[in-house]
Amino acid sequence: MDAAALATGILQLLTVLLILALLYRPLGDWIARVYTTGRDARIERGFYRLVGIDPRSEQTWQAYTRGVLAFSAVGVMFVYALQRFQGLLPYSLGLPAVPEGLAFNTAVSFVTNTNWQSYSPELTMGYTVQLAGLAVQNFVSAAVGIAVAVALVRGFARRGSATIGNFWVDLTRGITRLLLPLALVAAIALVVAGVVQNTAGFTEVATVTGGSQMVPGGPVASQEAIKLLGTNGGGFFNANSAHPFENPTPWSNVLEILLLLAIPVAMPRAFGRIIGDDRQGYAILAVMGSIAVVSIVAVTWLESLGLGTAPQLAGAAMEGKETRFGIFGSTLFAGATTLTSTGAVNSMHDSYTALGGMIPMVNMMLGEVAPGGVGSGLYGMLVLAVIAVFVGGLLVGRTPEYVGKRIGPTQIKLASLYILVTPLLVLTGTALSFGIPAIRSDVESTSIWNPGVHGLGEVLYAFTSAANNNGSAFAGLTANTPWLNTALGVAMLLGRFVPIVLVLALAGSLAAQESTPSSAGTLPTHRPQFVGLLAVVAVVITALTYFPVLTLGPLAEGLV
Repeated sequence: MDAAALATGILQLLTVLLILALLYRPLGDWIARVYTTGRDARIERGFYRLVGIDPRSEQTWQAYTRGVLAFSAVGVMFVYALQRFQGLLPYSLGLPAVPEGLAFNTAVSFVTNTNWQSYSPELTMGYTVQLAGLAVQNFVSAAVGIAVAVALVRGFARRGSATIGNFWVDLTRGITRLLLPLALVAAIALVVAGVVQNTAGFTEVATVTGGSQMVPGGPVASQEAIKLLGTNGGGFFNANSAHPFENPTPWSNVLEILLLLAIPVAMPRAFGRIIGDDRQGYAILAVMGSIAVVSIVAVTWLESLGLGTAPQLAGAAMEGKETRFGIFGSTLFAGATTLTSTGAVNSMHDSYTALGGMIPMVNMMLGEVAPGGVGSGLYGMLVLAVIAVFVGGLLVGRTPEYVGKRIGPTQIKLASLYILVTPLLVLTGTALSFGIPAIRSDVESTSIWNPGVHGLGEVLYAFTSAANNNGSAFAGLTANTPWLNTALGVAMLLGRFVPIVLVLALAGSLAAQESTPSSAGTLPTHRPQFVGLLAVVAVVITALTYFPVLTLGPLAEGLV
């Protein structure tokens, strides 16, 4: 390994960690204030009057859930309609209507914060669909995730309450006070970094050989900002953050990594502030950080080894990676984007070494909780904390309590169902793709570029990404087929909203409880012992669930 490259890689990682550490308290405190203040901004009051919402009226968990589902259903229909009528819309760049199956998959993808793209964006979507449909969903789907997380935190914080907040207020504040201001600042920074921002459409330019080429432009920086801040991930271009118009330089690469990590890393601080115990936030952050650092070091080490005949002959595992980022800039981005629910890529994970490519897949299989997506990472980790408290209580004979709330049969049933949803979707979708002869024949003949165990890995990665609402892909899979558009769309829907329903039910059950005073029998949940237990629970659950299928795919490929 080149010493200069190693030093550069370590410097990048330390820079990201240092800036995130500096952002943790102020950004976390800001998020906490956004969702706890009793004051409404003027623009918010105008919106509430327009749609007939009483901001002081709170909702039960059932009403909150109905709001989330109804709002998201309308979003799916609106984005679907925009795509189907694209040929009639202004600024469509002459692009035709999106086909039915692809339009359904894309609408579901952006509403569920997945941003899975079975198409080349610059050749499929005009500016109106990009801005009025996809970019809007980048804001609102992220705000929905944060709102659900805050509702669960209120469940822990409240005592004997029948309500967990108001979804419409939480949604509005998340957009107006958090995502919009941050996205504005981020977009300006990206423009300074060299990211494209125009409405030029396609421009014909002369090449150095005397020929001509059509170069696409567009409002890239504004969409790139919220794509990263909201851990959405959908690129304006097919190459995503590997495209020089989206991510032109090494320092813009570091900036983009910081943007996609900023809010998820700050959410534990907001959790600690709202429940009145900062130590609990630090404990959650410690678990997230430990898993993240181990994952990023592992994928960087495996890619630096360059295992395999082709990388060894080439001298490095640089296939699918941009030379302006190198191995370290690529693996840091790959780790960050799959440890969160972002799914943006600056290198092609399908071209990683067999074991190196397995790490991003495992990151998603962990449930994307280190630090996870905006909102979803925190509520996923809190669900695991409920399970860890229960397991810890069984191991040492102590009362299963977490931040003053008793963990009883109702809570553990809801938490158990939560962790079963995505594995069921991933394994079922993968099994059906290969188990039903007609589907298998279609998938193998039209979708998989690389047969054998790597082809299995491509399909497994796709369903893992869809069910966990990540959106990244092993690029060797052609997913724009009737079966994969439908199956992945269903996986995205169920993988997003079934866990949300369970989380809100858990929030309601916790909010209804009175406070349980700490005693000698209470398991401390802010100490290093619990941090270690929670990390082990997260890893063991994943290992027991996915190890068999991993042995058939990337592990088998890596050990050949």
